[in-house]
Amino acid sequence: MKYILKSLIATLLIFTTFSGRSQSAFQNLDFEAANVSPSGYELYGTFVPIGSALPDWTAYLGGEQITQVGYNSTTLGTATISLIGPTWNSSDVSLYGFGIISGNYSVVLETGAVPTNTALGENASIAQNATVPSTAEWLQFEAYAYGPFSVSFAGNALDPIALSSGVSADGLPYTVYGVNISAWAGQTGILEFATGDEYYDPYLELDDITFSTTAVVPEPSVLALMVMGGLAFGARRWRAKGDEVAKKEPMIQR
Repeated sequence: MKYILKSLIATLLIFTTFSGRSQSAFQNLDFEAANVSPSGYELYGTFVPIGSALPDWTAYLGGEQITQVGYNSTTLGTATISLIGPTWNSSDVSLYGFGIISGNYSVVLETGAVPTNTALGENASIAQNATVPSTAEWLQFEAYAYGPFSVSFAGNALDPIALSSGVSADGLPYTVYGVNISAWAGQTGILEFATGDEYYDPYLELDDITFSTTAVVPEPSVLALMVMGGLAFGARRWRAKGDEVAKKEPMIQR
């Protein structure tokens, strides 16, 4: 009887542990949990284990999981993921276009050439498998993006919108983006940020990912730009459609 009771308790503990892990909250969303030695700029890269640079995250180049990422480093056109730390300064920002958005650390994802075949390109991404807070309505993050990037949860492509803008202490301009996440509140899945696949070297610098319990509205200036862009796009389509109709109409001889 005692053996059966112990077995039941052990099974319950295992189930509870597994359930707790599968329902864990997202961690290290501001990338401040890094445990790396101070390092200045390194042209060809100081590489560190991802467990030290990006605890709780996994990293991928071209869909292939990697175990090391750069620290305070850039590459000469190859795809890379790098952690930018405290010894990176404003002069590095002006030279290389990267900087710390907030706090002590930010992450840079960069599309580029495949190291073993520079004629091919691959993108970069980071991901984490955890549970969206049950009260969450919006997912927000700060980013400096050159070129296209994507955000997804549980395989569902999300559609970030610009909410506001700012400038970091190092002089780096950045945008605060928001995504309506209410449809997945309380659900467990993989949250992934990725650069585009284009070969012209797009990159994404990322920081301060948060979940908000209230709806977010873009700042008036940002909203005005979005509206103006939409109107311009609509006018362009209307004009193109008019030109197409005019081409189809027969010419009238006078």
